[in-house]
Amino acid sequence: MKWLDRLEEIFITFLIAAATLVIFVAVVHRYASGWPLGAFQDFLLKIHLSWAQELCIILFVWMAKFGAAYGVRQGIHVGVDVLVNRLNPEKRRIITIFALCACILFTGIVALLGAMMVWENGLAYVLLSSLGMETGEHYEGPTTPDLEWPTWIVYMAVPLGSSLMCFRFIQVLVTYLRTGEMPHHDHGHVDGLEDELKTVTVGHKS
Repeated sequence: MKWLDRLEEIFITFLIAAATLVIFVAVVHRYASGWPLGAFQDFLLKIHLSWAQELCIILFVWMAKFGAAYGVRQGIHVGVDVLVNRLNPEKRRIITIFALCACILFTGIVALLGAMMVWENGLAYVLLSSLGMETGEHYEGPTTPDLEWPTWIVYMAVPLGSSLMCFRFIQVLVTYLRTGEMPHHDHGHVDGLEDELKTVTVGHKS
């Protein structure tokens, strides 16, 4: 599933980059609009970026949901395991399996409830009307205040992110049952730094 891992990383990186860019542009626009720049100031004042804050909130919501799934895969979620580590190996294994199953159940329920919320919040209306079918009691759904996007698009972060998180917990459980190992993240490790140090060391020796 390396393609999924890569896609997940690219998507999270895109969300971070997009949020950073939007915030930067909005801040620069806000301050530059107050400078006496003549015609250029008039031009800036005509540009409305009131939607920037709302877009950043949406991006951060999506970032949080998919970042949580990434955290499960990397083993970077905070956990209190002082008592668990004091147990004998067999009891520790049982507690770990129970905890992972509970996480799978919880994220699965959140994903299901999130999907139902999205469906009732406008997705059902969009799909049924696009297929030429009767929409029945389903309604078009509200939109966001500034961007005027259908809110069901924003809320899709809940079922999608929670489903991915559930899948990651299943992966962790399967790996633990096979090998007895849990994902562990070394907080002192920086991606790409080891390769760079090796290159510098080889170059220095030569």
